Amino acid sequence: MSGASKPPAKPASAPRDDVGHDASKPGAGDDESSGGASSYLVPGLERGLRILAEFSAREPVLGAPELSKRIGIPRTTTFRLLQTLEALGFLERVNGDRYFRLGVGVLRLGFEYLNSLELTDLGTPVLERLRDTTGLSTHLLIRDQRDVVFVAKAQSNTSMFGSVKVHVGTRLPAHATVHGHVLMGDLTRDALRQLYPEKRLEQFTERTPGTVDELYERVRHYARLGYAVSEAAFESGISAVTAPVRDHSGAIVAAITATVPRSEIGEAGEKERLVEAVCGAAVDLSQRLNYRPLESDPTFAHARHRVAMF
Repeated sequence: MSGASKPPAKPASAPRDDVGHDASKPGAGDDESSGGASSYLVPGLERGLRILAEFSAREPVLGAPELSKRIGIPRTTTFRLLQTLEALGFLERVNGDRYFRLGVGVLRLGFEYLNSLELTDLGTPVLERLRDTTGLSTHLLIRDQRDVVFVAKAQSNTSMFGSVKVHVGTRLPAHATVHGHVLMGDLTRDALRQLYPEKRLEQFTERTPGTVDELYERVRHYARLGYAVSEAAFESGISAVTAPVRDHSGAIVAAITATVPRSEIGEAGEKERLVEAVCGAAVDLSQRLNYRPLESDPTFAHARHRVAMF
């Protein structure tokens, strides 16, 4: 249809140089096929993901003009989306400035998806077994930059846990929790300084490390132990034992923790049995991820000495 056939009072029919919604473009009528769910879609995000989906093994390199034609949006909008995806690491430039290919961000995202899927699928029965053995709520955590994230749990049914519930997706500051200290066990001092460039770390309790050097010493201490014990160090009335989970390369990819709903775990014998049980669960999951523990692995050493719990 030519521009002359349209009423002159409709400037919206011309191409728009933005990433907002344009009902005249392909995909705008997807409500019919999605049952109205597309009213919740973010058009700019949708277009960016559609751009990524155009790249394939058959067409690994594409330029803005071709992508603009395929997606059905103006070239200027396409360039802005490409630059955004490039800045985030999902695209890389090739052959100068005109063409793009998928970047390492896509690969990293894919691996993270596979790893998290494998972790939760393999980790859930391990958590449930640890819960049944100890009577405690158990969790699987990963680190996302400066946070720890709870990705799976096995909730204890005992009444004392009624007010102690951590949901999947909960985030806590890595530097202030033993979970984070365990998960950062592979990091060097320089890597920690890059992660925490500030001079003073945010304080949550008097036991929170105040500097990167203090944090590094705490991380190394728990790495040598092979586990960490927290008795009301981050939250009053809550204690925990946490141990690292490693993948086939030996890298720390997660942590398993058991939560005790009181400020102290108990007498030395009770604490030792809990440490052995948590370390045993961590080694169990690590082996399911094809990790082969060395005799020098301190977590493995504690797991070997497990005794009957409670």
